[in-house]
Amino acid sequence: MSESRGISLRTKRKGRPAISAPQQVSGPIPQSGGAPRSTGGKPSFDGPPPPRPQAGGKTSDLVKRRYSTRFNNLPNGFDATKPPIPSVPQISGQYAPSADRVRGPSPAKGPGLTVDVRALRDPNLRAEKYIAGLLGNASEQDIEEYQQALKKMRNRTSIDLQQNVYQNRTQFIKISKEAERLKGEMRALKNLMSELKSNTTALRAASSQGSAETEFDAGFPSTLSKRDKRSSVADRTAMWNSQLQALWKAVEGSQKFLPALPGRHVVQNAGDWIELDSATWKARRSMHIFLLNDHLLVASRKKRKIEGNNVDPRQASSKLVADRCWPILDIEMVDLAGTTESSNSRNKVADAITIRGVGQESFTYRTEKPDGTDKASLMMNFRKAVEELRKGLRSEMESSNKAKETINYFASRDPSLLKKAELFETLSDIKDMLIEVDGNQQNLRWVESQVDELDIDIALQRFDAAVQRVERLNALAKSLKSNTVAQDFISFKADERATKLAGLITRELVDTHNELKKTKRNVNWLARLGFEDRAREAYLEARSNIIQKRSRQCIFEGNLLQYIWELSFVYFTIIRNTVSIFQTCFPPLLMSACVKWAKEQVDAFNTTLSRQLSSTNRDGAVWKECMNQAMEHAKMLTEVGLDFKSLIGRDPLPDKPQDGPVGLGLS
Repeated sequence: MSESRGISLRTKRKGRPAISAPQQVSGPIPQSGGAPRSTGGKPSFDGPPPPRPQAGGKTSDLVKRRYSTRFNNLPNGFDATKPPIPSVPQISGQYAPSADRVRGPSPAKGPGLTVDVRALRDPNLRAEKYIAGLLGNASEQDIEEYQQALKKMRNRTSIDLQQNVYQNRTQFIKISKEAERLKGEMRALKNLMSELKSNTTALRAASSQGSAETEFDAGFPSTLSKRDKRSSVADRTAMWNSQLQALWKAVEGSQKFLPALPGRHVVQNAGDWIELDSATWKARRSMHIFLLNDHLLVASRKKRKIEGNNVDPRQASSKLVADRCWPILDIEMVDLAGTTESSNSRNKVADAITIRGVGQESFTYRTEKPDGTDKASLMMNFRKAVEELRKGLRSEMESSNKAKETINYFASRDPSLLKKAELFETLSDIKDMLIEVDGNQQNLRWVESQVDELDIDIALQRFDAAVQRVERLNALAKSLKSNTVAQDFISFKADERATKLAGLITRELVDTHNELKKTKRNVNWLARLGFEDRAREAYLEARSNIIQKRSRQCIFEGNLLQYIWELSFVYFTIIRNTVSIFQTCFPPLLMSACVKWAKEQVDAFNTTLSRQLSSTNRDGAVWKECMNQAMEHAKMLTEVGLDFKSLIGRDPLPDKPQDGPVGLGLS
């Protein structure tokens, strides 16, 4: 019945159709109609193909119809014996390879030459080959334009590099200041945390002792309440002092072992203990243990002597006498509950401790309250006190090392500081010194940062900003009247930089002494720095040198009258200009120095005039005419308030002291 319906590959059936087994093919498969199939590059067989073996059954017909489609059929006239695609001939490289030339347009196009930034940034760029390929066919105008473009790029790159350098330096300075400020804040926070820890420990110890009132605790004064004791550091110090005084009062002879020292206080009153024999574990005597922050005190209990005959000795009160006292860093406290020796004698030494000293001695003590917490609290407080004491010693060592670092820091930054021995020796004391600047607390490292900014201004010749910084440092030093060490340090730094700055400004004053505006500005800076005398001397010396220079430029060519006219004009013109600028730039109190200088220059002119007129008749026409010209030029000094006409022509020799005979005449 199924055969009548037909077989389909898309029909779902339980059983699969049986496909005939493969049969061996003795020859090539024949092709039926259409284009010939591909032979894989081999020559095809001649003649008609042999018939394909037929397989019977409907399944084989379906398979044949399924594979009836042909792919990759060769075209008609295909010859497999022909060679493949011919090889492309090699073209000689006219330009540089692509690795050396990254430009897009062809270098032969002159007007299209542009600077390729990516090619120039290539580290493997061969410049000569790149330029040869780029400008090989370019015109002269294209080469000049390309050169100008390269120059513009170089200038722009230089400006960008300079801006980056300044920006990085500014960021570095800001980061350094921020790190220094953060370091100071962390140091302050560390001090506050350590202080809080010590206060908490002291208050915890005081509160733990409040539950069990002993004879020692009864000796505390009741003037300070618990709230007052917790209020401030001063109250804590008062509490510690009262505890130490109560200890001296309760334990006889304790003041000899424990004198008053800053910070010394009682950590725990460990209560009553029994001293045991280390060999037999037998009780010897009753003891009392006190733990301080730096010592461990052991006191023995003794009965007081009672006067009278009718008093029962058993009712006599006892007293505490200091027996032994050790620094806690020199001893070791061992709990015998965990040792092998205590396993055999659990009932005797389970609640005992051993104290081992620096030597070979050791002492064993057992608490009188086996069920109490005296031993555990004593062990815990002892370890804590040892740790805090070692931490304090470590901080002191760090402080001393920091003092050495401070000395090395200041000495390395300013070697001239080594010359001031007194100031250099005090640097170890000012490592954490704070000074008030505009309402804020700053350390001396802040002063160094201000000095660094001042050095930068001096190096870049920003004189106005540098003078202002020097003035601020001097004002800061004057405001620190109570702190002489910091005042001397800041004054030393400011004076050293002021001297260097004054030297640079003086050199500029000498170079620009003939310009009124610049001279006034330079003199003002030197006066603010406190070098007004140096400014006056440098300015007048520069004007004297210019008079000598200009007078030597006057050449005598045989006409005496013309030479004297040029000489007098140079002298009195420069003297007038000098006095005028001096009156504008310097205060009136210094005017006497300028008048003295002007007279010296007139005397120098008279010396030259006398030497030039020595060969002429004193009452002759040439002599009179030369003198009249000199006096006419001397009238220019009246414009600045000087009248030196009477000094013109005066013989300078009589004004000078003469050691030899008088009457030598002019040379």
